[in-house]
Amino acid sequence: MHMTGEYAMSWEFSTPGIPDELFERDEMVPITKEDVRSLVISKLRLKHGFTAIDIGCGSGSITVELCIQTKGDNVYGIDFDERAVELTKRNLEKFGLKSNVVLSKAENILPSLPKVDAVVVGGTWGNTEQIIEMAIERLKIGGRIVIDTILLETMYKALNTFERSDLHEVDVTQVIIAKARKVSKGTMMIARNPVLILSATRS
Repeated sequence: MHMTGEYAMSWEFSTPGIPDELFERDEMVPITKEDVRSLVISKLRLKHGFTAIDIGCGSGSITVELCIQTKGDNVYGIDFDERAVELTKRNLEKFGLKSNVVLSKAENILPSLPKVDAVVVGGTWGNTEQIIEMAIERLKIGGRIVIDTILLETMYKALNTFERSDLHEVDVTQVIIAKARKVSKGTMMIARNPVLILSATRS
């Protein structure tokens, strides 16, 4: 972990799931919420020194977690939205981390990136099957891919792509998270959108 600023904060725990409120936020840039993020990271089966790519990095919450879990600089965050790239950079700096954050469409940059141990696909912008195929191509043998989505269509396309590719240990998990909120008469649970998490290993 590399400190990049005087006010960089540290996450001293070995478990993923940094609280959402610790990240810089922008209402126009999506964030993978902490509970889902914890599951995404756990599905990747990371080790120190692993390399990773975060496709559709958004606010950078997963990019930050990847850097912390791998304890290295070989993490690549990709997004086509300039606001997302700048926000990811700010969050990396906030946590005292360095990474390679690229402003680009995934299909344009992926062929030039090295083979990695793990890939997270959080956004495909309509080119779902092409981007997943390219992401799998970037995986080392034994590498893990995880896709999180709220769309059934993305799940369907991802599963079709998995079936055509040299993958095993294919798993689909649906997560429904509810968070407590204080109301005048007590506490109620507020449900968030169901999230689909797909994972697999490259044979």
